[in-house]
Amino acid sequence: MATLLIVHHTPSPNCQAMFEAVVSGATAPEIEGVRVVRRAALAATASDVLEADGFVLGAPANLGYMAGALKHFFDQVYYPCLDDTRGCPFGYYVHGGNDVTGAVRGIGAITTGLGWRRAAEPVLVTGEPGKADLEACWELGATTAAGLTR
Repeated sequence: MATLLIVHHTPSPNCQAMFEAVVSGATAPEIEGVRVVRRAALAATASDVLEADGFVLGAPANLGYMAGALKHFFDQVYYPCLDDTRGCPFGYYVHGGNDVTGAVRGIGAITTGLGWRRAAEPVLVTGEPGKADLEACWELGATTAAGLTR
C-alpha cells in the first residue's frame, strides 16, 4: 500500500480549513490503496519521510517566508532523506495574510534540492480561503494521493 505523508503547520483557522480540505481529498473513498499519514511539521521525522511514497506540505507564510515549523521540518529531514526520496511526488499549499512569494520560493528551492517532483499545482491563498480555495485544496489532496496508486 502506498503512503501519502501530509506535513502541516496549522496555527490558524484558515490553515486548519485548508488542511482539512486536503485530508478530505486525500482520503476520498474513490482513492484506494493509499494510506494517509498526518504529521505536524514540528513532529514529522526523517523516518516518516522515508516510509512515505509522496507528500503534501502545508503551512502559512510568516514574515515573508515559510513558517519556521515547516523550515524546521526541512532542516531535520533534508540530508537523511536526500538520496532515498529523489523523484518522489509532492504538492503543497500556503496561506498568507497578503503575500506568499517568499514561502513559495523557499519551498521550491528546498524541494528542488531534494529532487522531489511536483505532482499538482500548489494552492496559494491570501486572506480568508473561499469555497474555490478549499475545493483546490481538496483537489490537491486527491490528485497527489491518486497519483500514488499508478
